[in-house]
Amino acid sequence: MVDVGAKDETHRVATAGGRIEMQAETLRMVLDGDARKGDVLGVARIAAIQGAKRASELIPLAHPIQITRIAIEFEPDRRILAIGLRATVECRGRTGVEMEALAAVSAGLLTIYDMCKAVDRGMVLQEVRLLEKRGGKSGAFQHRVRKSAHPKVRRRA
Repeated sequence: MVDVGAKDETHRVATAGGRIEMQAETLRMVLDGDARKGDVLGVARIAAIQGAKRASELIPLAHPIQITRIAIEFEPDRRILAIGLRATVECRGRTGVEMEALAAVSAGLLTIYDMCKAVDRGMVLQEVRLLEKRGGKSGAFQHRVRKSAHPKVRRRA
């Protein structure tokens, strides 16, 4: 692990995002609360919070961090048949919370997949990325949309 002992404690914030694309019927099922396993978005919210809290247990060289706030937001998009997830994590510490925010998004999206896989194994997790970070010596970062070298995945019916 990197030695962060000499770094100043500052207020640090990171926001990550991603989405899971699915069939129209799967999206309807999630939004209507009809999934056999229960409240998909409610369980995914708890999983995302747990993902942030346990990031240092999952990522070998990540520091354990005293998190002061976690906010999880879902954004269903019927146009592209997807559910977006945005996680904002805050702390007052010597190292940032980017990994915690990314772990939150990953855990939340994986939970949606797990709870819906019986009806739609073709779901696709996409664009899990750091959107923004503030605090610390390196200053602020904001994700800029850039053209990918990879072709876009076609929307499924």
